[in-house]
Amino acid sequence: MVEIQSIEANPFNPRTKFEKERLDELAASIKELGIIQPLTLRQISTNRYQIISGERRFRAAQLAGITEIPAYIRVANDQAMLEMALVENIQRENLNAIEIGLSYLRLIEECKYTQSELGNKISKSRSDIANHLRLLKLPAEIQAAVRDNEISMGHARALLSISNEQEQLAAFKAILSDQLSVREIEQWGKKVPAGNTKTSSPPVKTALTKTLEKQLQGTLGTKVLITQNSKGAGKLTLNFKSTEELDRIIGRITNQ
Repeated sequence: MVEIQSIEANPFNPRTKFEKERLDELAASIKELGIIQPLTLRQISTNRYQIISGERRFRAAQLAGITEIPAYIRVANDQAMLEMALVENIQRENLNAIEIGLSYLRLIEECKYTQSELGNKISKSRSDIANHLRLLKLPAEIQAAVRDNEISMGHARALLSISNEQEQLAAFKAILSDQLSVREIEQWGKKVPAGNTKTSSPPVKTALTKTLEKQLQGTLGTKVLITQNSKGAGKLTLNFKSTEELDRIIGRITNQ
């Protein structure tokens, strides 16, 4: 058992965001049941420890008012600690795709792994490692959107098929504004010649489409998006924030 005031966070932790709601849930569980899985620490001086793995449990324990926590103490230098922290988080935590890519990059650059050696160590395919590393080539604005779950990894990978940054940003903005699918972004990439620097715009909606969107929004009481190609095919997207709102929308559609 280690006094919680003697523990400090891990400077090598690849996780940069901790969701408050989930920390509160874990804190409530710790109050009720205690910490079931010990943290892993390294001793850095007399009565001072640094987290190798378990920072989320550490933060939740602080919220729960716990004064002592169970822990394993390991001997590790900075590089070994970096490696353990990165591998631990990749294998066990729900990191977003950008955090995973950055973790892979640090293991390759700072721990001197090749992609094949890294894949064997963490039981990931070389293609998985390569795909995550490629995401780090996207503009910072798009990386931030992947990190914050505004767009999916599938969308991000499709954006990589677009040859220049201006077009990538234009397609990215179209994903947010018109909710374009991964397939539509892939098609966007095929229409842009390599080296083209002219930025194309997302399809312009007709006055009729805009009118229909407003009418449906008024009727259903929610945001409505209509996308349509030159042949007339398209999709209708309705937004809802909860199960209750979905039930309300369905009730209006079915007149129930």
